[in-house]
Amino acid sequence: MITKEKKAELIEEFGISEGDTGSSQVQIAILTHRINALNEHLKMHKKDHHSRRGLLMMVGKRNSLLKYLRNNDTDEYQKLIKKLKLRR
Repeated sequence: MITKEKKAELIEEFGISEGDTGSSQVQIAILTHRINALNEHLKMHKKDHHSRRGLLMMVGKRNSLLKYLRNNDTDEYQKLIKKLKLRR
């Protein structure tokens, strides 16, 4: 679960302009935060298969958004994956 404060912080950090909630960068940042939180949950609750399915759907959505961003704006893509520490 993501709090309003954390979501607003992510929007401010990754948004192109003020109040920008729809850009790929913001959506990827929010999904990454949710994926990390759900990953911690699944470490404790190994048999929670419903949450695991949700996690896989979020990862797929994030991959689609990353692919879109990579194809349309490679500089922003490189900055974003470095900032979020997605690729090592």
